[in-house]
Amino acid sequence: MTGNPSGRTAQGRPRIGISRCLLGDPVRYDGGHKLDRFLRDVLGPHVEYVPVCPEVECGLRVPREAMRLVGDPRSPRLVTVRGGQDLTAQMTEWAEHRVAAMRSEGLCGFVFMFGSPSSGMSRVKVYPEAGGAPSLQGRGLFAARLMDAMPMLPVEDDGRLHSPALRENFIERVFVMHRWQGLLSRGFSLGRLVEYHTRHKLLVMAHSVEGYRSLGRLVAAGSTMDVQTLEKRYFTELMESLRLKATVKKQVNVLMHAMGYFKRHLNPDEKQELLEVIGAYGRELVPLVVPVTLLNHYVRKFHEPYLSAQWHLHPHPAELKLRNHV
Repeated sequence: MTGNPSGRTAQGRPRIGISRCLLGDPVRYDGGHKLDRFLRDVLGPHVEYVPVCPEVECGLRVPREAMRLVGDPRSPRLVTVRGGQDLTAQMTEWAEHRVAAMRSEGLCGFVFMFGSPSSGMSRVKVYPEAGGAPSLQGRGLFAARLMDAMPMLPVEDDGRLHSPALRENFIERVFVMHRWQGLLSRGFSLGRLVEYHTRHKLLVMAHSVEGYRSLGRLVAAGSTMDVQTLEKRYFTELMESLRLKATVKKQVNVLMHAMGYFKRHLNPDEKQELLEVIGAYGRELVPLVVPVTLLNHYVRKFHEPYLSAQWHLHPHPAELKLRNHV
């Protein structure tokens, strides 16, 4: 299996791994936390968190001496700042077992702690053995192992999630993966893949026109492939396409494409209004939620079946207000 290696049934809310300190747990080296109120209070009710603190779970106490990465950024050591105690083996052994277990937990994403020597996903400081200025080429020991073991898993850190575009992209991918797990839980088949792909077409197009075309060709050739190969290739290409940024220009292309489904229904005033709203979004005068809301109005008014099934028009819970800021 690809998106859901364990084959467990995807039910309820998406499961997201998260650094425990971001939920307000006092597990940092100084006994503090790094509470992120959006993650806990806004996103939290719509997902199921799997909290992880590598330091505590590998046997270190709270409070504890601060640690940092030292040596080769490609394979750094984890050492305490003052005493120089090497904790690499202790952390690595725990991380390997924890990551192996997480492969069967049905995760749809992970939010790491920025800059952490255990949980930083990128740009973690790595200090030279002989002293001097650190590089920013490191990854936390736990984060690196999780990302290598589950390369298609949507991941971000708390710092990058302050960007509205990155936040929307991450959460969108989380819900796409949750729906993929739902497909797998019912049993993968070409027919179910066609339905899944059809409902995600405009969503993929907003990220990558080439990905949209490539996935379409893959599905069309699905009957000539064994199901395991088809499943793996589709999921990989899907998640790689969705990693690409959904720019304003790409979104305008999708909105215009969607507008084409109403060419026989809209009167001249309605057509002009929709064009003006899409144009205002294209000039970044209004957020994406404005043209999407108008499109959803016409979907309901004219009972347009294809667009009513498109996840692009409602990719995640409206309560998150993610498209109010992109």
